[in-house]
Amino acid sequence: MNPKYEKLFDTYTLPNGSELKNRIIMAPMTNFSSNSDGTVTDAEVNYYARRSSGVSMVVTACTYVTPNGKGFPGEFGADSDEMIPSLRKLANGIKEQGAKPVLQIFHGGRMCPTYLVPNKDVVSASDIPAEGDDHPIPRALKESEVEEIIKAFGETTRRAIEAGFDGVEIHGANGYLLQQFFSPHSNRREDRFGGSLEKRMTFPLEVIQEVKRVVHEHADSSFITGYRFSPEEPETHGITMDDTLAFVDKLSDQGLDYLHVSLTDFRSEPRRGVEDHNKSRIAYLLEVINHRVPLIGVGSIYSADDAIQALQTGVPLLALGRELIIDPDWVQKISEGKEEEIITELNKNHQEELVVPDPLWNIITNTPGWFPGIY
Repeated sequence: MNPKYEKLFDTYTLPNGSELKNRIIMAPMTNFSSNSDGTVTDAEVNYYARRSSGVSMVVTACTYVTPNGKGFPGEFGADSDEMIPSLRKLANGIKEQGAKPVLQIFHGGRMCPTYLVPNKDVVSASDIPAEGDDHPIPRALKESEVEEIIKAFGETTRRAIEAGFDGVEIHGANGYLLQQFFSPHSNRREDRFGGSLEKRMTFPLEVIQEVKRVVHEHADSSFITGYRFSPEEPETHGITMDDTLAFVDKLSDQGLDYLHVSLTDFRSEPRRGVEDHNKSRIAYLLEVINHRVPLIGVGSIYSADDAIQALQTGVPLLALGRELIIDPDWVQKISEGKEEEIITELNKNHQEELVVPDPLWNIITNTPGWFPGIY
């Protein structure tokens, strides 16, 4: 191995004592490839297994915690105990290749397509639709329903434990329900779950506490609990960088094992809400976190040099998404001193050797600009 890249292979101990064999994690990415009943397909298991031997940890695509939280066609479920055997198959497929499997748990809220939701009853913090075409007007959840969803996050965590996962990642990013409660654009409530900035944090913080309670009750101390967040929203009156910094300050004291920022580009800078727009979002986040909890950075990291430059910012862990689809052997190539052989552009003729399920492959190859250099 080139000594320049040795830091990528340093072990890392999470706050709960779990040791990661290196600094590289597979980022969660929706794959649209589950069965219609919400069970995991063999194609999905093979897709994850193909990418699990180099990285230290794999965060799965998101799974819904209640039937009305299903956000995508071909999404696998974790909303009932009947799903535990399906979940176990996925956890085992990842574990057998040497990575820690972490189940990303979520509720899609107002982003759920009506045809996937029972009785087309799309719900959110308030009756404010997402901006853009084809988004339904959601029904504002009653306070008792919010509390039921909090409990559902806990129940799904119990299922993850029983299925053999090494952790869960609470999905509070990308415009889904937890973010909808934090956002002033989507949350216009006047009860204990809305109003001030602090009250808009209530729902995600109570989800975290419920998940931690279940972990304490049903798992040993090595079970990992992480939280993913988006730093800003493009909407007028949406989340700004200073909102997120206040939230991250609070999240850093919740006893989590990591925070995971959702970025398209690791190097991106804030849109609004802070004075210095030439300072990266990552730099702002690291400053506020101040070593209280590990931060996973992500976004457009393709080459070994991209990764080592990202680590030099002070982020202890890096997640790769698109690049691990393009080159599942990314980690191994660097460890063997073959970083020059890393592939950073997707070849449309290599689906079979890349072990990518048909539904995901079709979306990737028909979405211009999503993946670099499709040829």
